[in-house]
Amino acid sequence: MAKKDYYEVLGLDKGASEKDIKRAYKRLAAKHHPDKNQGSKESEEKFKEITEAYEVLTDSEKKAMYDQYGHAAFEQGGGNGGFGGFGGGGFGGFEDIFSEMFGGGFGGGGRRSRVVRGDDLRYDIEITLEEAVKGCKKDIRIQTLAECDTCHGSGAEAGSKVETCSHCHGTGRIRRQQGFFVTEAVCPSCHGTGKRIEKPCRTCHGDGRVQKAKNLSVTIPAGVDTGNQLRLSGEGAAGENGAPAGDLYVVIHVKDHDIFERDGSNLYCEVPISFTLAALGGEIEVPTLDGKLKLKIPAETQTGKLFRVRGKGVPSPRGGYAGDLICKVVIETPVNLNDEQKALLRQFEESLGGKGKHRPKHEGFFDGVKKFFDNLGK
Repeated sequence: MAKKDYYEVLGLDKGASEKDIKRAYKRLAAKHHPDKNQGSKESEEKFKEITEAYEVLTDSEKKAMYDQYGHAAFEQGGGNGGFGGFGGGGFGGFEDIFSEMFGGGFGGGGRRSRVVRGDDLRYDIEITLEEAVKGCKKDIRIQTLAECDTCHGSGAEAGSKVETCSHCHGTGRIRRQQGFFVTEAVCPSCHGTGKRIEKPCRTCHGDGRVQKAKNLSVTIPAGVDTGNQLRLSGEGAAGENGAPAGDLYVVIHVKDHDIFERDGSNLYCEVPISFTLAALGGEIEVPTLDGKLKLKIPAETQTGKLFRVRGKGVPSPRGGYAGDLICKVVIETPVNLNDEQKALLRQFEESLGGKGKHRPKHEGFFDGVKKFFDNLGK
């Protein structure tokens, strides 16, 4: 089945900005995250689909290739590689592709034995904004291919003979010449291992690896954001025939916060204030991720005014500086007034005498409206 357009997957137009892409991804990832839809195959596939789209569209090089060539840019032989199974649990590398094309080396001759590094694995983890800003440690449990404890990775029963495959002479590959062309394929006799086992291990059935659960502790540095990846070297699947293990990539997803909204290294929040405080000025307490602090509100503050608190945002993962907290004041209109309070407000309104100096925006607005209609009549 043909893949859906990555922009369509995220519900965006092709000209969407990186900020729009991140916002759409966070919304969809929260909706379809496997932890919130346990047992739902549809949500799991949808989550993989939107994550794959996000990874391409937030990488400037991949995005440029996708915009020009579409999905063909990431298919074997097109573009510069693609995912190799990353979204589904492993990254297969390029080694096998080049081996199939060139027989294991540009100088000819092929490889002496088939050494295949283990697959890279992916683990998606959801953390709070507080954890993302301050850093944290998380214990995770993954399912992976690990070395068989029974045969210690040899694939053979104790005392069983392990001989070089006579069909491919230990290379794990069969080369065939057809006219001017030479093709190479996996040896059908040893299935690419380069060896023949007299009595395969009963635990791993000759593979040398078995599925196991593994517990890991992951240190998440301060300042990470949704889409960031942490690489744990050697914690992926075990390689074949004693080859090195792959890596584990932990992909970060930051939950939405009830108070703060993040944009890069800055945090934003709305702070409600009374209309009397806005008019007369004063001090209020505002929240930060480190606790409360006092913010001075000058007299005659208008709704929507922004106040910047330096250094109370998100620290850089590379260290050196932190972003800012930006507070937007929103003036609240009093509700549930009794008759006496309503009368006082009417008296206050009358005391202003309709003079523009007390309501500069109001006067400016209606002056502009008058000029607009005057010009229409000309």
